Amino acid sequence: MSENICYTDAYARSTGASVVSVEPPAADGSGPLVVLDRTVFYPGGGGQPSDRGSLQAPDGRSWTVRAAKKAGDDVVHELEPGMEPPAVGDRVTAELDWERRYALMRTHTALHTLCGVVWRDYRAQVTGGNMEPGSGRMDFEFETMSGELVGTIEERVNAELAAARDVRVKILPRDQAFAIPDLIRTKINLLPEGITEIRTIEIVGLDLQADGGTHVANTREVGSIHVTGYESKGRVNKRIRLELVAPG
Repeated sequence: MSENICYTDAYARSTGASVVSVEPPAADGSGPLVVLDRTVFYPGGGGQPSDRGSLQAPDGRSWTVRAAKKAGDDVVHELEPGMEPPAVGDRVTAELDWERRYALMRTHTALHTLCGVVWRDYRAQVTGGNMEPGSGRMDFEFETMSGELVGTIEERVNAELAAARDVRVKILPRDQAFAIPDLIRTKINLLPEGITEIRTIEIVGLDLQADGGTHVANTREVGSIHVTGYESKGRVNKRIRLELVAPG
């Protein structure tokens, strides 16, 4: 099982690790697949893309990690093709593309703030979402949407971000987690039955829900958001798109 530091410390940028397994490049042109005993790479999920970065060996060799993914209890690092991968047992340093990761942390926290405002004020559930560094979208169960409504939502989200609310991560036993009212904000519960522990993200005073992604420690780090558009994706499914505005 790969130990993944990102779930407990989203600010960890690198870690020393040992190579546990290596799979050669596939016929489809993808690069070698490397499993480490510990990592800082988020493997993707919940609308948040996987991290990118590099593996560095003490002898100066380096490999670009272009994606990461879950495979059972392990995190698999896909390397750029064309280089001889490290060998099983090699010591390496796994290092994130931090600028990209931090932008995703800010974006994910902004989307949770949007979700918290919409749930608090309109009781609308989430039906989908996705993000890239600095921008994202979220779909909600609204029957109607207007420019005036979206403007109000943007204003309220920015007020919450400016309130400098702490963001807390907890891992709870499943029974304890599901005793929390409104823990699941998505229309469909995406948590498999077999999971015994639930990771929660709390924006103190605004939002508490199950989530597996990476976030900043305080909403002031997000800056503010600008709603770039909204659209109908069905009779009761409306999409809000946003982008980040840098702090200061």
